[in-house]
Amino acid sequence: MRKLSLLFAGALMGASAMSLVYGTPGSAANAAGSETYKQLAIFGDIFERVRANYVTPPDDKSLVENAINGMLASLDPHSSYMNAEQAQDMRVQTKGEFGGLGIEVTMENDLVKVITPIDDTPAAKAGVLAGDYIAKIDGEEVRGLTLNDAVEKMRGPVNTPIKLTILRQGADKPIELTVVRDIIKVKAVKYRVENDIGYMKITSFTEKTYDDLENAIENIKKQVPNDKLKGYVLDLRLNPGGLLDQAVSVSDAFLKRGEIVSTRGRDPKDVTRFDAKPKQVDDINGKPMIVLVNGGSASASEIVAGALQDLRRVTVVGTQSFGKGSVQTIIPLGENGALRLTTALYYTPSGKSIQGKGITPDIKVDQPLPPDLQGRDLTRGESDLKGHIKGADESKTGSGSAAYV
Repeated sequence: MRKLSLLFAGALMGASAMSLVYGTPGSAANAAGSETYKQLAIFGDIFERVRANYVTPPDDKSLVENAINGMLASLDPHSSYMNAEQAQDMRVQTKGEFGGLGIEVTMENDLVKVITPIDDTPAAKAGVLAGDYIAKIDGEEVRGLTLNDAVEKMRGPVNTPIKLTILRQGADKPIELTVVRDIIKVKAVKYRVENDIGYMKITSFTEKTYDDLENAIENIKKQVPNDKLKGYVLDLRLNPGGLLDQAVSVSDAFLKRGEIVSTRGRDPKDVTRFDAKPKQVDDINGKPMIVLVNGGSASASEIVAGALQDLRRVTVVGTQSFGKGSVQTIIPLGENGALRLTTALYYTPSGKSIQGKGITPDIKVDQPLPPDLQGRDLTRGESDLKGHIKGADESKTGSGSAAYV
């Protein structure tokens, strides 16, 4: 089944596309001058006048939150303020597990369509089937909701029930199912064996990605003897990114030595380098590997593809990647949420900046669009984002390509 990258749309809003490094609040690099405080006094004056004179009483919290977001929007598309709820959602997504039902879904004909129930999850045990359409969630019509809204309603505390009204082909009437939420562990890596090739698809870089990858490699080796296994395919298409440390660990699995990535901050001296651990043989015994990328491959995906390409470990196949070469630091603000702030740019082992350029494949292969999508612009790229940081190697052609599989 083909899928457009619905997750990718969320990634641009910070759902999971960031290369994340957690930080703590600290003092400003340069103390604000008196002129800055005069500007803040103007803000305070306007805030009080709005509160006192606007035609309807405004919500103070909303005013402040929008003012903060306005300030951060002037920086770049990936710096933002997250309120307490949004910060918690971000933590859930990077952790790779949450309270939910265990179904992969998409939106079709204004209804939530079940792509597949995940094995041994509440949804599978309750009888939810692939191809089912969810028409109501706890009695509320799904029509009119976005996919993200519907998914949010299906998530919730463990051991709490939810009632789904399902439309199923062949059934004369809607089916009512009660499902009890449980901890759902999202598989960050899917794998299979095709003849003598091991195929691994990384969907995102969460806290579980490296462990899932090692499990995939181990199981592929069990299915195909080493003397018959010709190589691997690592699919990073439509992977919006995630945790920087996981991108480093994944890259390290396929390398015997060498620099994986470096990050450079505001201060020219602020350079951090991440290297592969020296070893005699990598985790796939030096077997050849192809890495697949497209316009939906961003951030942590590009760190992996860029490192393995620069060190000549793999052949990169596909189309130009998204081109997000920035690192965000998550600064906790206690019960007030968190600040996501761009604090560095990353560079591949050869010193190339991916920002606004992306990874150029060694072999370009365009995936043909089906008739119903032909003529539509499915191109996604950092260079198209308003206010993006211009990369050192960015050109007029920009970054990105069709984000379609």
